[in-house]
Amino acid sequence: MSLTTSVARFCQAFRNRDYAIYCAGSSLTVIGLWMQRIAVGWVAWELTESPTWLGIIAFAELFPVVILSPLAGTLADRLDRLWIARVAQCLNMVQATALTVLTLSGALTIWWLFSLALFTGIVVSFWQPARMAMIPNLVRREDMASAVAINSVIFNAARFIGPAIAGVVIVGYGAGYAFLANAISYLPFIAALWIIQPNMNGRKPKHGAGILAQMADGYRYALTHPGIGPMLILMLITCIAMRPVFELLPGFAAEIFGRGAEGLSMMATATGIGAVIGGLYLGQRNGLEGLVQLSLVSVVAMIAALLVFSLTSNFWVALIALAVAGGAMVTHGAGSQTLIQAAVDEDMRGRVVALYGMLFRGGPAIGALGMGWVSEWAGLQWPLVAGCAIACLALLWMAGRRMAIRDAMEARRGEVESDG
Repeated sequence: MSLTTSVARFCQAFRNRDYAIYCAGSSLTVIGLWMQRIAVGWVAWELTESPTWLGIIAFAELFPVVILSPLAGTLADRLDRLWIARVAQCLNMVQATALTVLTLSGALTIWWLFSLALFTGIVVSFWQPARMAMIPNLVRREDMASAVAINSVIFNAARFIGPAIAGVVIVGYGAGYAFLANAISYLPFIAALWIIQPNMNGRKPKHGAGILAQMADGYRYALTHPGIGPMLILMLITCIAMRPVFELLPGFAAEIFGRGAEGLSMMATATGIGAVIGGLYLGQRNGLEGLVQLSLVSVVAMIAALLVFSLTSNFWVALIALAVAGGAMVTHGAGSQTLIQAAVDEDMRGRVVALYGMLFRGGPAIGALGMGWVSEWAGLQWPLVAGCAIACLALLWMAGRRMAIRDAMEARRGEVESDG
């Protein structure tokens, strides 16, 4: 395949006007988001110097999705997804502004940080399923894989651009200005959300059945689906067992490698570079063929990379391991999302992607809380080694079912093609 063909295949989602506007607006926002994440982690470490508090802050931001995603996914199927997105981004800007004011005034405490992280977690719980369910309404079906990969590349490019900027800002000016940059970054995205007009493909908000009944239907559909169910289970285990390392990086930077905010920035940047490479590779692939196997191989790569990271004392080896882990994480996560988006029925999309989002955010929340607590007496490295061992067992269980999962994931594509 030529380079020109690969680039064209990766970028094909941009031929959809609304999706192009959406991406242009979101690009600055995700950079600001990563600046804030690095700043929050560093401020939490400065205030407490405690791995447990790092886990608690990550838990506060990530765990609300576990409780709220059933409701949020159902609302994404019942209400106007664009309206939910607009409200959520306005609330996120309010939160970033509050962090800015508290930090610059010297009034920020660990409990204020906890409260604002919890507020963000609640807002994102409603924003995430609306956003993920809305993306298919911004592109043609044949452009879905490109759209998911582009979203991943934008998010993960910001994963190293944001921390790189945040490291300079925190060292030179303080964390408050990183929070201020995030607050300002929401303005272009909010403007973009008022410009776009998603194509709902004849979908109208449904209010017939009760919310609780629709929640139950969504969970039953996802967990009993022969393809979607196993993919979600593997996602849950990897998110609990391995992904918390990215929330605990401030502790690794300061305690294991003896480096400050600049070291943390370099570690987050390395992760982001690998993640972008993984997203670019995923985006230039042709359709769904081989994507189940690639997703499983990516978990193998993530396990190997994080074992190296957890056992090395060499900072540069750790950076390389984080880059590999970042690429593998994106290939697995975005690949799984692409398969699920292609396989799910439209009427169930909001609830199923909400469940995916719950596992993607809630898993690291639970894992970060547990790893942070265990790290107080066992050190940061050994809980991660144990997590990699657990992920190995899950991968062995999944490998024996890969052919059945592949057939189930591609069945929906065949139905769509025959209907067309």
